[in-house]
Parts: sequence; C-alpha cells; structure tokens
Amino acid sequence: MSTVFDCRDDAQILAGMRHARQAIARGELVVLPTDTVYGIAADAFSPAAVQRLLDAKGRGREMPPPVLVAGPEMMAALVESVPDAVQKLIDAFWPGGLTIVLPAQPSLTWDLGETKGTVAVRMPDRRVALELLAETGPLAVSSANLTGHDAAVIASDAQEMLGDSVAVYLEEGYSENGIPSTIVDATSLVGTAEGETPVVRILRQGAVSREQLEEVLGDLLEPAEKPDETVPGHVPDAAPAADAAPAADAAPAGDAGSPVDEE
Repeated sequence: MSTVFDCRDDAQILAGMRHARQAIARGELVVLPTDTVYGIAADAFSPAAVQRLLDAKGRGREMPPPVLVAGPEMMAALVESVPDAVQKLIDAFWPGGLTIVLPAQPSLTWDLGETKGTVAVRMPDRRVALELLAETGPLAVSSANLTGHDAAVIASDAQEMLGDSVAVYLEEGYSENGIPSTIVDATSLVGTAEGETPVVRILRQGAVSREQLEEVLGDLLEPAEKPDETVPGHVPDAAPAADAAPAADAAPAGDAGSPVDEE
C-alpha cells in the first residue's frame, strides 16, 4: 500500500522523508519532485531495485535511467573523470536541468541496464530531492510515468499511473516548468579515438538551450546539423502547461551508449 506525504506541510515532511529513506533502503521505489518533472527513484546500487523501477514503468534494460546526485562531489565518484569543459557546465547549470553523459567509473558494482559503460548524471534543483539524495546517496531516477504516457508534473498524476508499485509518494506541488532536462554527451572529452575531435553533443533539447551551452562550451559544442536536436515527443524551449508535459520516452544516446531516460 502506497503512502503519500505532502512535503509542503511541515507536519508531514519529516515523516515523508523518513519513510522515503526507509523505502529506498528496502529496495523499494519512491516518487519525488524535481525541478524538471516528477521522478521515480530507486537505489542506484541495487540491481533488483533498478529492475523494479524499469518494471514499474514498463520498459526494458535498453533504456537505463539517469542517476541523480546531491552535488559534484557525488558525481565525481560515479564517473571516470570530470574534464574541464564538463566542470564548466556543472558550474554554469547545476543544480538544474542539465544531464551529462560520461564514461562510468569502471570500479563501480552496479547495474543500471544496457549503459555500454556510460552514466547520465544530474543534480536537481529542488530541496526535497537534494535532501533525500544527501541521505541516500545516488539514486537511479526516471520520469514518474508509464512508458508512452506524459511525464508527471505533480505526484497525484504519477500515482494514477504507477499505483502501488511505488512505496512512497512525496508531493510538493507542480514542477516548476515541466520541461525535462537537456541531455549532453561528453564522453568524447574523456577518450577520443585517434584522428577524432572531442566534442559535446546534444542528445536532447530541454531546460537548457543550445545558446546557453554555446556560451559555456564555444567550439566544443558540436554544430547543429538540424534546426534543433529535439526528439519527437519533446518540447525543447516552450514551457508546457501542467497538463501538457512532454512525452515520456528517451532520447537516443547514439555512440555514447544506450538510450538514456528523460528525467
């Protein structure tokens, strides 16, 4: 039986956070607010919990979830290295709506799905999410919806879709804009084949615009070959209304690895 806690109510937030921590420790799922859309979270280091997350959404291992972190230090423990250009992105856009794909730290014993050795990492800009992450450590977090349905922008929408597959729902009102994060592939900055030029690729347009990325990266940002890199079903720069959140499936990660989820 799921439990819903309204984190806008001081009388409920402490109990909600306690129940959420306990659920994560048991390998169960939690729905939490982020600054983009609501997410469904699991212990990133529990393969059974990650599989439970994928099953709840009705998706396969070929669509691994991103990992949310409480800060850059937590990210540094998950990736092979943090290139200077990636550090500039972190300084400019974290916490916030930018997900960065990098080679994962080879020594980690986890199983997020068919990642091909990469991990997509983001630091959200929402107090409840950051406080939970600070206590649980990294969480595998996917958009809180059934695959093929709109991403939830309020916990009640997630509950209608996910029901009792989630142990705890943390409600904090509507997401700030309902726009999923921008996803960039920075894997070539860590290891580039001879004769290739390292670039950062936009895998999906979202909360951070190409223009904003260009200001930070300059020539390191791969030139646009099309008007934008928007994946069908996603709205790049318009702020959708609460009942018109972008569709819930992922942008392909191309050569960087398997497709990454939309959170």
